[in-house]
Amino acid sequence: MSLQVEKLEKNMAKLTIEVTAEEFDAAIQKAYLKNRSKMSIPGFRKGKAPRQVIEKMYGVGIFYEDAANEIIPEAYEKEVKDCDLEIVSQPGIDVVQIEKGKPFIFTAEVAVKPEVELGEYKGIKVEKKEITVTDEEVADEIEKARKQNAREITVEDRPAALQDIVNIDFEGFMDGVAFDGGKGTGFDLTLGSHSFIDTFEDQIVGKNVGDEFDVNVTFPEDYQAADLAGKPAVFKVKVNKITANELPELNDEFAQDVSEFDTLDEYKEDVKKNLTTAKENRAKAEKEDKVIEAIIEGAKMDIPQPMIDTQVRQMANEFAQRLQAQGLSVDQYMKFTGMDSAKFIETLKPQALKRIQSRLVLEAIAKAENIVASQEEIDEQMEKMAKAYNMEVEKVKELIGEEEKKQMGADIAVQKAVDLVTEAAIEE
Repeated sequence: MSLQVEKLEKNMAKLTIEVTAEEFDAAIQKAYLKNRSKMSIPGFRKGKAPRQVIEKMYGVGIFYEDAANEIIPEAYEKEVKDCDLEIVSQPGIDVVQIEKGKPFIFTAEVAVKPEVELGEYKGIKVEKKEITVTDEEVADEIEKARKQNAREITVEDRPAALQDIVNIDFEGFMDGVAFDGGKGTGFDLTLGSHSFIDTFEDQIVGKNVGDEFDVNVTFPEDYQAADLAGKPAVFKVKVNKITANELPELNDEFAQDVSEFDTLDEYKEDVKKNLTTAKENRAKAEKEDKVIEAIIEGAKMDIPQPMIDTQVRQMANEFAQRLQAQGLSVDQYMKFTGMDSAKFIETLKPQALKRIQSRLVLEAIAKAENIVASQEEIDEQMEKMAKAYNMEVEKVKELIGEEEKKQMGADIAVQKAVDLVTEAAIEE
């Protein structure tokens, strides 16, 4: 087996990998043994025909595809492990030579990690952000807590009002004909939530339990169902029940119920403290983003397209996993948003590019500043992982391989680079 490397433009490389004729023949033999039971040859029991007979009947290349699929991943992985390229994309494979009795030759076109030419990364100027928490913000936060601890009561002595929850039956009609998806029974709707289209909820305000009436709406022009988009419709609605949320009284007893504090004043002070901390964290994250954006702007790097494509695929997989955790599939998400897969992929590309650029400049800074992760920092990270997964630290250490430890160290170094440039930034 041998490897030749050809450097291409825009941080691409072509690897030419040659597998010996003997190794290729062994792969063909393996493909034959795997597939012979599927082939019926006159004069032989199924699965008992010799390889030479099958090749004569179906052609000498009958097992080539399976043999190539068998040998390419193994050969590629072995050769790239020993070469000095830092590959950052999936390979584009092209078979150059595939012939019995001759070496098997294929090429793998890959993206390699770009070199970064850093500009200024210390003393980056950013706008200073003042952190203040107003009494109104504290009051709003406490109001949220009141709503979360509200008691639901049945309304019988008045019509429905905004913020009430109405239980309704409804059916939608267009030109007198009911349409799919427009019917619901015993549906709870919060008035003013804008869960329904147009002025649907507004037209229920003022209605009483038992009222039956028409609600006239017009579907938005960009509505996901094309047959309904931009068209008027009438909903037959009946109000079954009205409920309202009764908020708890704002006093010391409320503070004791929702917090660890004995008085309302103490609770308010804690709310203000937490809001301040949240704002400080947001400001810190925004400062980091602005500093890194400025560093990217001043740096030079040529990002190969396959590197972006690989990052996009990774982000798409991460998104799919998050959806799955919420009980949704990608197909359902596409249906809800009116997007197709191509459009969705396009929306990810700018974020993918920024993620790559950020990582590259921060790695370059870590290298320039000789920033590395200490063993203590790696151990501390493992302890955090053990706590998160409710495992023994030693078990985590056993499960994590050398590559994972190396990646962990790189991530720590990158974060230290973030801290370095953020602390060195000048706020004006």
